[in-house]
Amino acid sequence: MKKKINLRLIGMSIAAVIATMVCVTFVFYGLFQKQVRADLRTNAEILKMTGLFTEDGLSEEDTENTEYSEMLDDLESSLSYLDSLRITWVSADGTVLYDNDASANQLENHLDRPEIVQALETGEGGSVRRSSTMNMNTIYYAVLLDDGSVLRLSSDVRSIFSVFVTAFPAILLIVVVIILFCALIARFLTKKLLAPIEQLAEHIEDATHTPVYKELIPFVNTIRSQHENILSAARSRQDFTANVSHELKTPLTAISGYAELIENHMVDREQETKFAAKIRQNADRLVTLINDIIRLSELDRSDEAQIALEELDLYEAARDRVDLLAVSAQNQNIRLSLEGKSCMIHANRNMITELMDNLCANAIRYNNPGGRVNVIVRKKEEKTELIVADTGIGIPRDLQERVFERFYRVDKSRSKETGGTGLGLAIVKHIVELHGAEISLTSEVGKGTTITVEF
Repeated sequence: MKKKINLRLIGMSIAAVIATMVCVTFVFYGLFQKQVRADLRTNAEILKMTGLFTEDGLSEEDTENTEYSEMLDDLESSLSYLDSLRITWVSADGTVLYDNDASANQLENHLDRPEIVQALETGEGGSVRRSSTMNMNTIYYAVLLDDGSVLRLSSDVRSIFSVFVTAFPAILLIVVVIILFCALIARFLTKKLLAPIEQLAEHIEDATHTPVYKELIPFVNTIRSQHENILSAARSRQDFTANVSHELKTPLTAISGYAELIENHMVDREQETKFAAKIRQNADRLVTLINDIIRLSELDRSDEAQIALEELDLYEAARDRVDLLAVSAQNQNIRLSLEGKSCMIHANRNMITELMDNLCANAIRYNNPGGRVNVIVRKKEEKTELIVADTGIGIPRDLQERVFERFYRVDKSRSKETGGTGLGLAIVKHIVELHGAEISLTSEVGKGTTITVEF
């Protein structure tokens, strides 16, 4: 992370330096050209005021007169800075009357020059022409004189590319120095930037440690919450493993003990039959326990997107389960009944069947002889409710939140006698969560328990 931040800061610095150099070069080159134009304008005004450039009474022969040329040469000598300028005097028809860099009669007509055309139309004009062979730019400025002729001054300056080439060693040196400086700054800033994060990582479990950066608070809260969830899940997994080991050990120990007695002929024929029945009973309990553990594992790996949902009549599904469990309830002297009306829900049929089987089986298992179990399906506002109410032993208030934990039993002795695994309500809770439903429980010791599932 530090390396990436350092490289990105240095990369940004390099890009910024290069972009700045290029922009500054263009800006200053533009200012330089602007200054050259201003100087040409000033010099043109000075030459205009001398009165030397006028066609009044001047014949073609006079422009070639040695004396006239000497006067102009004297002017250039007195104004030494004019040596670097090219001065051209053009008549209104484009004929070159004088040029200090070439013979006037050898020059072509200048009426097509942009700066001359502009000067004749507006009083002054300017243009820039580039020489690709000389890698130079020539800046022209022309001013209209009182007699209609045009005085033009020009100056050669280097092109922007030539400026870049000339200044490249200096620019490269500056860039290298700035990059080295930026590398040091980036290293310092990265270290300072990450120091609070590294400190926070060392105290991630300490809820009293507040992040230096306020923007990290939601992130830290999420990390701490996930950390707590992971620890909780790890503890739950350890508890589950311990409970599974204990639950499996009990019937296996019983089976092993009974089998050993029969194997060593330590019991008579009548007891052998009794012990064989005990072995079968514990084996059945093992199978039921393993099936419930496998089912819980499957539900743990499922989510709402994976389960197949369909339109299901909850009342019809409840009636099928009540009819199926009626014999079991009757054998235990429990009256099982159904109330309600047709209510459609979007659910997985097999899971809803499993949910109702577990709820009804629990209500029958933990009931009193002559008791009742009432299953109700009804609409309540925009929700559909499944209610399983019994008149059984009830659950103490301080234990009601734990009944959905895996392997938790309110009455352990009765549960083992009736074949309960302690996983039924844990399976129910999983199914409820997968359907986005809600489950609630109300109970009173000695009066019974009511479990409500809202779809």
